[in-house]
Amino acid sequence: MTLQEKDSQYLWHPYTQHKTAQTPIVISRGEGALLWDENNKEYIDAIASWWVNPFGHSNKFIADAIYKQLTTLEHVLFGGFTHEPAIKVAEKLLEILPKNQQKIFFSDNGSTAVEVAIKVALQYFFNKNEKRTTIIAFENAFHGDTFAAMAASGISFYTQAFQGMFIDVVRIPVPVKGQEKESFEALERVIKNHKCAGFIFEPLVQGAAGMVMYEPEALAKLITICRENNVLTIADEVMTGFGKTGKTFAMDYVSEEPDMICLSKALTGGTIPMAITTFTSAVFDAFYDDDINKALFHGHTFTGNPTGCAAALASIDLLQTTAMQDNIKRINTSHLLFQKKIEKHPKVITARTLGVVFAVEIKSDATESYYGSMRTKLYNFFIEKGVVLRPVGNIVYILPPYVMTEEQLQKVYATIEEAIEMV
Repeated sequence: MTLQEKDSQYLWHPYTQHKTAQTPIVISRGEGALLWDENNKEYIDAIASWWVNPFGHSNKFIADAIYKQLTTLEHVLFGGFTHEPAIKVAEKLLEILPKNQQKIFFSDNGSTAVEVAIKVALQYFFNKNEKRTTIIAFENAFHGDTFAAMAASGISFYTQAFQGMFIDVVRIPVPVKGQEKESFEALERVIKNHKCAGFIFEPLVQGAAGMVMYEPEALAKLITICRENNVLTIADEVMTGFGKTGKTFAMDYVSEEPDMICLSKALTGGTIPMAITTFTSAVFDAFYDDDINKALFHGHTFTGNPTGCAAALASIDLLQTTAMQDNIKRINTSHLLFQKKIEKHPKVITARTLGVVFAVEIKSDATESYYGSMRTKLYNFFIEKGVVLRPVGNIVYILPPYVMTEEQLQKVYATIEEAIEMV
């Protein structure tokens, strides 16, 4: 059997209806912003493989750090033990995170980072003998696939099979330009009418919703409302973290600081699954007690994995280099020039850019569903042209590795222009 035939026989892929989906492409190797399939066809990875590979594929600097750690200590249980790589990750992160963040908790992916934060928000009030059971989230949010993270997510087809089984989540509108007041007033109503423990949000950019963007000032106002009402705030930086928005974290644009931050994806440069949830000392202190029942009873087998920590340390080092920061600025400049050009196209509704994130919304005669016909047509066109892009309905976004060359980036733009003409 071919590899594709074996895949069809053995494997179940994410977000895939196998009866109607095309056969997955077998990728044999990657380097920088490029991938090659088993027939040696070249693809530009214009979404950093679901936003996790900012420093490119087969990055030698990260690989060497992983190899060195593997030959020293590959893993040790984190219950009752600790190790230097985990402590170094904590030290390095707390240097660059918002200053109120003081404690870090390891898990293994973005969903679990969110799961931890939501559980902490609910137990925080339980530990204080106060019953608060509602979580506030944005409309069309996406926070992951584990149960609490899924409950906080607002894209219906991810959750419709599980309605009636979730924790209590109430949604408010995203404060996009011109609708800020509606969002503020909705938050105030929700807090007044429910026993709210926490407010979770994707700061400045809603990824899975199609790179919906809003302003830092609006988010600062929402955080202020929560703080005034003793509602904990959770910044889900799983997608936006580590340079994607042009700053190290999206929260670096915002004048107010959250109580918790969720990190994953680019944390290890796309090498080893790892996630982190960070907290203020005030949140941690609600669990610090002689009563064992007030502890956070949550953990993962690979919590604080030393090899993942080594990858994270190398990734953060790379991000902080002048060369990588210059790459981020270069990509942003190119995005802005392309935005200025493409937003004038008669088939384009709008285009938007923040950092290395670019999105364009294409006009359609019909309401486009998330995995609708336009999305499928666009996706197949991009693959045929050797560009990996995953449109969200009629929205095409780019979120490239920072090492993508200008020539590769211009090819991505040209391919998107061709696609707009084609649909």
